[in-house]
Amino acid sequence: MNDVSRKFQRDLNAGLVGFVLLGVLESSEGDLYGYDIAKRLQQGRDAEPVFKEGSLYPVLRALAAKGWLASRIVPSYSGPPRRYYRITETGRAVLADWRAVWSDTRDFVERFAARAVDSPRGAT
Repeated sequence: MNDVSRKFQRDLNAGLVGFVLLGVLESSEGDLYGYDIAKRLQQGRDAEPVFKEGSLYPVLRALAAKGWLASRIVPSYSGPPRRYYRITETGRAVLADWRAVWSDTRDFVERFAARAVDSPRGAT
């Protein structure tokens, strides 16, 4: 990936991290801690991670501060205590709204992105 594409990916990611984290936590059967979330995001990908692990923690804290996630700290025998997160009912409502926005936005972008790919340069 070239530098321009990397910047585009970073810009896209900045707005998507919270949305994706809420989705991961909603689909989980139990509470998850940061490293476990990062592993789930990387599952099935051979490429470099879309979201850097270190970028997840500030967003998790921000989502918790808004009441969209609840957290608890659990002692760890192999290192520092771990903070486990779960989505709240408020977080589920926000995620439902964001899914509708995402669907509309994705459809809009795909309509024009597909047109740019399918049509010859300069055609209208």
